[in-house]
Amino acid sequence: MRLSHGFVRGESLSCIYHGWSYAQTGNCLRIPAHPGLVPPKTIRVVTHAVEESDGVIWVAVGQPEDGPPRLEDLIPLRSLTALADVAAIESAVGAKASAESVVEFAQSAGTICLLLSAQDEGKTLIHVLIKGTADPATRIAASRAVESLRRKAEDLQKKGVAQ
Repeated sequence: MRLSHGFVRGESLSCIYHGWSYAQTGNCLRIPAHPGLVPPKTIRVVTHAVEESDGVIWVAVGQPEDGPPRLEDLIPLRSLTALADVAAIESAVGAKASAESVVEFAQSAGTICLLLSAQDEGKTLIHVLIKGTADPATRIAASRAVESLRRKAEDLQKKGVAQ
């Protein structure tokens, strides 16, 4: 079970399956099946640098050279996974992503920004951000527009058009 499915309990992260608890430094604090055991120091998970900026939580794999990009005037709306690579998403949008991996597109709900994060081969995590403040109807319209864009990108990926 992935630890990302776990939950925060106090200052520790606990596995939802076994209940093992880990400190911020990555060392195991507690194994519920063995309450009297002090977990060995060798039981640990890899940790990464984390920083919140403009409403987005950034995780750096390795040592970051600089801080996360500024996303001023953008409001995080939602995140979703596309079964398509970044090139297919750029093709569906009709624009290339910036150096910060942000691609913008205009839609009836306003300007929508997509923060793209390549995952396993053929998958991309899409963080949807909208400019300025938006009422619930505008947020729903933006979310639907991105769902349509995801389907289009996945179709392009299947057809091999964006590669």
